[in-house]
Amino acid sequence: MSDATSTTTDNAVAIDIERFALTLVREAPDAIIYADSQGVIRFWNRGAERVFGFAVGEALGRSLDIIIPGRLRARHWAGYTATMRSGVTRYGAGEILAVPATHKDGRRISVEFTVLPFRDEAGRMIGIAAILRDVTTRFEEMRALRAQVSQSGKSSEITGDG
Repeated sequence: MSDATSTTTDNAVAIDIERFALTLVREAPDAIIYADSQGVIRFWNRGAERVFGFAVGEALGRSLDIIIPGRLRARHWAGYTATMRSGVTRYGAGEILAVPATHKDGRRISVEFTVLPFRDEAGRMIGIAAILRDVTTRFEEMRALRAQVSQSGKSSEITGDG
């Protein structure tokens, strides 16, 4: 194969990989959000629209506060600021974190997510991407099942069947 053919083939593959990556991130059913070092939303995919209810135009340029329940904001921002300052996050190695979040309509949802720190050429933190999945239904089912099991245990204690 000539050098020209190899280069053309390599460029075609690179373009396909770039298109693949862009399509994957934009169209993923899970929410993919990128916030800069100040916590301002700079990327919001279709999955984020579905999970949180905000259209891309409503989310871009706004604070992450639009999806963080009010009672958790102080704790969130303390951790976010510390991560931006230190460059270290305890959730950066693929660990899944489960937290409550807020939908545009004001209802509370449960999400699981992982984060990916972004750094500049000098290694300084410039933002964080998060991949989030709505697990509200599963969370509510587990809570109901735990309550049912707990209630069954109490019934057995009362009747002496345990």
